[in-house]
Amino acid sequence: MATPFGMLGIRAGGGYVTRIAFLRRRGAEVAPADALAERVWRQIEGYLADPGYRFSLPLAEIGTPFQRRVWGAIAAIPPGCTRTYGAIASELGSSARAVGQACGENPYPLVVPCHRVVSSSGIGGFAHSAEGYLPGVKLWLLAHERDVDRTGGAAG
Repeated sequence: MATPFGMLGIRAGGGYVTRIAFLRRRGAEVAPADALAERVWRQIEGYLADPGYRFSLPLAEIGTPFQRRVWGAIAAIPPGCTRTYGAIASELGSSARAVGQACGENPYPLVVPCHRVVSSSGIGGFAHSAEGYLPGVKLWLLAHERDVDRTGGAAG
């Protein structure tokens, strides 16, 4: 799926979304393979049109119990807001580094908005990258959400 910040790969199986991935290469879009992939595609289009869009997708329950706790905390961050790795770590009784590692393992970017987690001194990394393409995606996503009001819709 082509987006303003690059290509996304969508993987679904067994009635669940199993992965959304940032792809470095540009190329032709490939049509969704099934109804669930089409649903993911349409919801991502909804988010791109309105950064306050709320996803409603069946996500496969993967990851460690700690990762799922971090992803739950991330999913609670409203559009247009950010939290620090340290604040989430404090809430979960962990370390900022462990939270950052769990963010990097997030299989559902955009849906579980790990781009809303920043360091105390800047944007931090993104998907285990501190430079290059992926932090650029994070900056794009944060800018996309910048004008969202706190009720979840685009500010106007």
